[in-house]
Amino acid sequence: MTEQLPEEVRRLVDAVEALIAIEDDAECAEAISAALKYWGDNSPKLREARQERVMSLKSQGKTWQEIGDLMGVHFTRAQQIGNGISGAVRQKKKAQQDAAAKEAAAGEAAEGQSG
Repeated sequence: MTEQLPEEVRRLVDAVEALIAIEDDAECAEAISAALKYWGDNSPKLREARQERVMSLKSQGKTWQEIGDLMGVHFTRAQQIGNGISGAVRQKKKAQQDAAAKEAAAGEAAEGQSG
């Protein structure tokens, strides 16, 4: 990874790489499991903090485009983050829409065969 990362992010990346580099398989698996459990418990805190900071930027008069540029994401994603819409929510919604579209298409195909 050659891009410049904030020091805090660099330390996180280094810690992940150190976990992966543990030579003993059992020790490595145990350490990664502990890290994932901790991460799972704390990822909502990071998402909430990010949302608060994004909304703070918005209240300071920044546009969604400017916020997206700062974060390295599309402006619509910046707006979704500000509104608290996570990637998991977007993926679930898309899966529901896809399933509904398939169901509708299957229904139309069945009607076409019977009529």
